[in-house]
Amino acid sequence: MATLTGTVPTAVIAFDFDPLLHLAEGLVVRWQTVALAVVIAAGLIAAGWMARRVDLRPDDLLIITVGVVPGAVIGGRIGFMLLHLDYYGSRLSELLDPSIGGLELGLAVVGGLLTGSLVAGLLGAPVGRWMHLVALPVLFVLGAGKLTMALGGAGQGQPSAESWATAYLGPGPWGSLAPALPSVPSQILEGAVTLSIAVAFGLLLLFGAFGSRDGRVLLLAIAAWAIGRAVVALTWRDPAVVGQLPMGSVIAVGIAIGCLLATAWLTVRRRGSAAAPTDTTDATVRTTT
Repeated sequence: MATLTGTVPTAVIAFDFDPLLHLAEGLVVRWQTVALAVVIAAGLIAAGWMARRVDLRPDDLLIITVGVVPGAVIGGRIGFMLLHLDYYGSRLSELLDPSIGGLELGLAVVGGLLTGSLVAGLLGAPVGRWMHLVALPVLFVLGAGKLTMALGGAGQGQPSAESWATAYLGPGPWGSLAPALPSVPSQILEGAVTLSIAVAFGLLLLFGAFGSRDGRVLLLAIAAWAIGRAVVALTWRDPAVVGQLPMGSVIAVGIAIGCLLATAWLTVRRRGSAAAPTDTTDATVRTTT
């Protein structure tokens, strides 16, 4: 629950609640973790329901989801290393220690997409149709999952005196350094931007866009998400590494470019495949004539 308090400027939104859910004696879970689990479950349920409607095997979804995990972990660790090169430059072996550091979301998404697609291919599942189907659930999980960070005080951005700045009071534990310092709610901004992108793509699909279910909609959705993430990352507390861009923005821009190039490649490939039967028919006619 948000409350105003005299310990921070009155125009700032201050959150003062217990971020821990006490289930039993000695059993404590963060509300952020509970909310994230609900979001992931909702995304999987939605994807499974949509799969049934388009004659895809819902049980393949669970196997593909498991296949996403190793790629997401590897990609996320690489991204985290890039965010903290000053630390990992001489400690690369610590990347293998899951108790040190965390995951970077951008490359975790890319890694998960790659290994998930590989598993789908090994199953003999139509990879393009699955990519088409999960575009909206993926955007939902990315957006709503980002919003759950607000329940743990994680993802706070640069200090700010704006009226929409947020601060976290009380003992916590909170997920950001100096949680009581009024700051840009970067986690909420990214979540809102991502969910807005999900709505936009949902409307496009509703009105018949992306009729070819070959996976391009997912690539474009991730590209749009990455662009939004790159902009929001400008409000992070990370230092600039390329011009005015922090590493998070650099990674996100690279992801967007990669997805757009992959989309262009799929488009050219599809056009080539569509033209091939016509060319063969013409050649057959000429030979017969």
